[in-house]
Amino acid sequence: MARFHGTSVRVCVRVLLAGCAMLYTLTAHAAEQSPWLEIHSTHFTVITDAGDKKGKEVALRFEQMRAVFAVLLMKDRLNEPVPLTILAFKNDKDYYQTAPLRQGQPIDTPGFFLPGEDQNFIVLNLLEGESWRAVAHDLAKLLLNYNYPEAPAWFDEGLTEYFSSIRVDDRKYEIGGDPELRSAGAANSSQSLTELLSSQPWLALPGLLTMKRGPSNIAEGTHRTLFYAQSWMTLHYLLHEKKLPETGTYFDLVENQHVPVEEAIQKAYGVTAAQFDQAVKDYFHSLTPLFAAGLQANSPQVYQFPEIVGPDASVITSKVIPEADARAIVAAVKIRIPERREIGLQELQTLATATAPAPVRKTNVKDASEKVLPVAVAGNEIAHRALAWDHLQHREFEAAVEELGDAAALNQGDMWIRYYSSVLKYRMSRAKHADIQGLPNMMQDLRAVLEWYPEFADADDLMAMARMEGGGPIAAMQAERAAMQLSPRNQQYVYHLAEIYVADKKWDAARALLERLKTSSNPQVAAKATERLDQLATEQKYGVSPATAASAKKLPAQPSPFDVLEQDAAKRAAQAQAAKSGTADRRPSKFFQGRLVDVDCSQSPAALLTVTSGAVVMKLRTADYRSLLLIGADTFSCEWNNRSVSVNYKPGGMSDGDLVSLEVR
Repeated sequence: MARFHGTSVRVCVRVLLAGCAMLYTLTAHAAEQSPWLEIHSTHFTVITDAGDKKGKEVALRFEQMRAVFAVLLMKDRLNEPVPLTILAFKNDKDYYQTAPLRQGQPIDTPGFFLPGEDQNFIVLNLLEGESWRAVAHDLAKLLLNYNYPEAPAWFDEGLTEYFSSIRVDDRKYEIGGDPELRSAGAANSSQSLTELLSSQPWLALPGLLTMKRGPSNIAEGTHRTLFYAQSWMTLHYLLHEKKLPETGTYFDLVENQHVPVEEAIQKAYGVTAAQFDQAVKDYFHSLTPLFAAGLQANSPQVYQFPEIVGPDASVITSKVIPEADARAIVAAVKIRIPERREIGLQELQTLATATAPAPVRKTNVKDASEKVLPVAVAGNEIAHRALAWDHLQHREFEAAVEELGDAAALNQGDMWIRYYSSVLKYRMSRAKHADIQGLPNMMQDLRAVLEWYPEFADADDLMAMARMEGGGPIAAMQAERAAMQLSPRNQQYVYHLAEIYVADKKWDAARALLERLKTSSNPQVAAKATERLDQLATEQKYGVSPATAASAKKLPAQPSPFDVLEQDAAKRAAQAQAAKSGTADRRPSKFFQGRLVDVDCSQSPAALLTVTSGAVVMKLRTADYRSLLLIGADTFSCEWNNRSVSVNYKPGGMSDGDLVSLEVR
């Protein structure tokens, strides 16, 4: 199992003591049934220790909120391109030991949202009533990002504020109240949005509609500003008057056709900007008595509708999961919260070494007798893969390889392992400015991941990058467009499509995308797009970008951990063959990576391969290509040409040798 670099003796002692405590706890409860359940509804997974009834209620409430949001956007279905898990604790203690800290104290809300590149988490304290309402704003923002094109700040914030007032039960849902009154407004000294709009002059409409998005890390409690209040009321009016289609027309006029705001309002809504502004104010004043009534506890909200998803309308199932698995999931959440990361890592390390060697679970095997094989890997599989992801995030690639290997030995059927392995190969190639190692296996893993979770946009994006490197630009474009359709606001996917256009020499299409990305709201994407545009003319003229040429000189390809494993296997195979024939070749094996430009089979079954890398040209022989150790291909082909390869060989002279193994990509 991988170890953390630079860990002090004191930290090691703390890990050991924590491990002893956890081992004692696990042993004491080994004979009892785990209190943890994994609950599945149509769109959500809930992990909880609060029992079957409460767990299923959580899944139902989220299904209801999701259905209401689809109605607001006037969509038949919603995308969710990043898997979401809801972790629901039955008591305060476990929740507050997991929740983020503010000024050294756990947050005082009964739920929080934790975004991630690989998966998202929502964490709830079920001891508090209707704890899911605490994350309604975050859920709305999440679904909006995945299901609506990028829009101005007033639209996004207004819609999410409107949705965060939602209240659902088994008979109806209510929405439209002041979202800042949702937690007993009498106890809150801050002004509500209604009070702000009643006591201050409103922002000029053109100023509101052109206001830029503020910092992304604004705390939810700071939403009591005039901008949020006026955005909320503007969306309130548009939704009630069913003017969302006209709003889409307005966005097209302003964002794509660059029509001035006041002219766009006239064309889209059929009224002047002043008339539109007055209509929103009149609508607000008509609702003021209802908002005032909302100050009373449990008063009805502005709009009430029959339930969309009832208790019997959503198929919800549950199953018991091992307590060690649940603990690993909780610890995996903690390592994503900076102030909880250290304790989360300690808990994962303990779980990853806590048990005796376990049987491996194999899938898709023909012989039932092969389904269980003993392996010498200890610990919990979920803990191993959570540690692997943490290593990936910190560019500790070799440690990630080791953890993923341990996880796969414990459960080969876990699709997260195949996804993380693909991410690992891609990130290693980018860090080394080299080709992706094990490209065929990566593509096979991604196909399996997409069968498991078809909406996984990042898997589509990785598939596009793999196909681009494998020489299939059309298939790469298809995969990248699938990712963009699932997550329309992800600017990184748009940049990758531009890279695919460059690889396919579609210069005008690439230039158009990069020009658009220069002003991206994502500063990293904007910087990369600007740099790529500067290189484009040179690349179009000479066929290679200055950055690519420079990296080829400065960063020669180095063998990855995958290469090392393959080299060792090839070396052992060659030694075994030599021992069998009694003519051991004592020359040291060497590694070379480049492009296979020619295969000469004129003296079959012997073959002479020409492999180049920069100015280096190697001539490599095999006495019988039928017995050559191949990686990435089932059979040898004399027609191979212009293929990326890695070879192990016995040197003859400076630029020739005898092949030991050949990996083809």
